[in-house]
Amino acid sequence: MNLAGIENILKNGGIEEYKTEAKLIAQIISDLSLSELFLLDKHPKEDKMIEIAKKRAKTRTPIQYLLNCAYFMGQKYYVDENVLIPRDETEFLVRKSYELVKNKIGLLNILDIGSGSGCISLELAKLLKDKNIEILGVDISPQAIITALKNTQKFDLIRKVIYRKSDIFSNIYKEEKFDLIISNPPYIPIKEKNNLDYELKFEPDCALFASDNEGVEFYRRIIDDAPKHLKKDGFLIFELGVNQVDLVFELLKKDFFEIDYLSDLAGIERVIWGRIKN
Repeated sequence: MNLAGIENILKNGGIEEYKTEAKLIAQIISDLSLSELFLLDKHPKEDKMIEIAKKRAKTRTPIQYLLNCAYFMGQKYYVDENVLIPRDETEFLVRKSYELVKNKIGLLNILDIGSGSGCISLELAKLLKDKNIEILGVDISPQAIITALKNTQKFDLIRKVIYRKSDIFSNIYKEEKFDLIISNPPYIPIKEKNNLDYELKFEPDCALFASDNEGVEFYRRIIDDAPKHLKKDGFLIFELGVNQVDLVFELLKKDFFEIDYLSDLAGIERVIWGRIKN
């Protein structure tokens, strides 16, 4: 198969990761491994692969949206322009969340605020597969919830993970309490919008941007109301943007203790968490 031709289209269009993206296009469209593809002189869908490559080069639309596919924690997720493209660094959020609750006994109630594609809720549900869990994912976007439901059905987790339209806690009932509240909120200051990579303009603004200069608007809103919805010894955990750890640490100090954080592979303080004061 002529993988080099797909690479050249992308390279000539200024796509930096043209080799990686060419392989991704070929594998997703063909549903074959690279070794299987190389055994073919021409795949029946090669014209479709070339069409996708040309659209990527011309429009700069993220390849994940063109393919309706993104990999997260080794799993293939359906994505579209209604949801944020899952990032590798979010795996740190999922794995630390698992560590915080894995030894809790009885029914585990978890709230995922800003659930998007559902990847955080669903990967956490898989890690906690031997536990009695109920995960509620909330999002302000009905379209995002539709996308999340597609992924939930794909992974057969409908009985473990459900969704609800809610602007943070606006549609969470007073009596609903959780062992863990998890969120990867919008944390890019809106003032940075014109300085970001061109391809980010394809992702939903509501999943990216905070209205304040520090990007902590949503951390503050969640932290203010989280104590009303956490069980005794419950945890609140966030993904962080660059240089936000100290700001969020200060916000957490009023109602939380045992506050700690961890860095990603790039050395960025990426995840912060705390236990509710009782």
